[in-house]
Amino acid sequence: MIPFIHTPFAYLGSKIGTSPDELKLIFSFFLSYPLAGLLKRIPDNRPHLKNFFCLSIGVFYLVGLFDLWVGLRTVLISSIGVYSIAKFLRGSPYMPWIGFVFLMGHMSINHIMRQRLNDPSTIDITGAQMVLVMKLSAFCWNVADGVLPDDHLSDFQKDRRLKELPSLLDYFGYVFFFPSLMIGPAFDFAEYRRWLDTTMFDIPKSVDPAKKPPTRRKRKIPRSGTPAMIKLVTGFSWLLLFIWLSTWFSPESLLGDSFVSHNFIVRLLFLHMVGITARAKYYGVWMMTEGACILSGLGFNGVDPATGKVSWDRLQNIRPMGMETAQNTKAYLDNWNINTSKWLRNYVYLRVTPRGKKPGFGATLATFTTSAFWHGFYPGYYLSFVLASFIQAAAKNVRRNIRPFFLDPKTQAPLPSKKWYDLASWLTTQLTFNFAVCPFLVLGFHESITAWSRVYFYAIIYTAGALTFFSSPGKKWLRKTLEKRNANAGVVTPASSSGRGRGRSSDEKTNSSTTQGAMETAALLGENLNQPSSRADSTDSQSRSPMLGISGDPQGELDEALEEFKKEMESRVGGGAFSATGLRDSLRAEARKRAV
Repeated sequence: MIPFIHTPFAYLGSKIGTSPDELKLIFSFFLSYPLAGLLKRIPDNRPHLKNFFCLSIGVFYLVGLFDLWVGLRTVLISSIGVYSIAKFLRGSPYMPWIGFVFLMGHMSINHIMRQRLNDPSTIDITGAQMVLVMKLSAFCWNVADGVLPDDHLSDFQKDRRLKELPSLLDYFGYVFFFPSLMIGPAFDFAEYRRWLDTTMFDIPKSVDPAKKPPTRRKRKIPRSGTPAMIKLVTGFSWLLLFIWLSTWFSPESLLGDSFVSHNFIVRLLFLHMVGITARAKYYGVWMMTEGACILSGLGFNGVDPATGKVSWDRLQNIRPMGMETAQNTKAYLDNWNINTSKWLRNYVYLRVTPRGKKPGFGATLATFTTSAFWHGFYPGYYLSFVLASFIQAAAKNVRRNIRPFFLDPKTQAPLPSKKWYDLASWLTTQLTFNFAVCPFLVLGFHESITAWSRVYFYAIIYTAGALTFFSSPGKKWLRKTLEKRNANAGVVTPASSSGRGRGRSSDEKTNSSTTQGAMETAALLGENLNQPSSRADSTDSQSRSPMLGISGDPQGELDEALEEFKKEMESRVGGGAFSATGLRDSLRAEARKRAV
């Protein structure tokens, strides 16, 4: 650390009651904007200068600003280790897994050290390392995909694969890319390379030349100052809101004696405000770092051929309004930590699934475990994740079985009563997740149980109640009622007790029509396949891909896991070493031996 840099932050921190490290972090966000402006002005034909600039500023942030010499060592160990693994084990199918285990193990050590220190006011390397794990584990997979034939790869894999290892300068420019070094957003090396050689900014021929985005001088990077400044101002506004609200609504206040002096309704409102306050901090910092990436040009995400409008959401990590207005669990999770969800899907969930097979319970369990370990080892993290999985299962049942009653059976248009369903869904979603993430804020096991007990475990009680109801004959009664309602309206509901065909034989599942399955799903979701959906998340809700490690359909995947286990046991018992006949013959042979 440069001594004269620390002095003003220590002085200001003592005056306003905050730590110097927290002030330095915010300062680094602001400093990244003029530095990103300079980075963008480096000539397009000098990519080595861009790499050197990113590397220099990244190192300055770590050791010149934060005095994180240990952090610099951590980054170098992870990055050099991964590059070596990718280089010397490139042809091995185990290479990306070796890199993944190396990165996660290294980060776990720092998570444990951070947990033992237990000082949230200091900035350590774990935040930057979490981002680095996403970037470098993806790098390993991209290198591994580079040696596979095209017919073994998805379109996404083809887009991100690396057929050759990058130069060390390119690689370390990627590792130390300063606008996102400390807290993200994460991105793949292929995206960085396209930004570096400016092929990212090639305009398709379908775009009218008159509508091409404006650039300055001979640069290919479109002007990005306005969207970057919007992100900066919006993000800083969220930070100011966090600072103002945290005076009254800190997580520690949930454990204070004054909290229990309020009645239950006030406690619910207080818990909701604690959740908003905590989220405001993340809204602020993620939007500010995204803005710096936009200013550098890396946020570029194409041009609308019709209007010529540039999209700058490539690295968007948060949608605050989507979070605060979410009416279901999927919408809530889809708008939070977006890049982490993409990483878990593309580099964990889909990678543990053998080629040609559908991801199932095993893939979800691996994703859940990765997400939990990636966050750290505080007990509160695991309480939140486990509860969220049950919440997801209950919410999916409610949406499938209750929502259709608020839609017209024929047209699937919302009935006048639908607005009350939407209001109840929003209120329930917000209150439920404010309860679920409470352990994520207080961290400790005892503290989490204490905070939950002070609001009488309300979300656990009605989640358990919902799961119990939908596992009882009540679910069949609801479906029969819905079928009767549809029949009265002249709509035939496909006969199926489950959208997944649970309980049917494998032959029945194989012979069932794809169209029939789609119609069953549509009927359960209350959607009309003959009309475009009026809600963007209607069809998305059918996705089973985990969001932040939380299964999109926990009940369905568990049913499939049990079904697979049942088949496996039946196959063994039916004609192998475990068969009844084989066991009888073995016993008889043993009896003969003893008789002799």
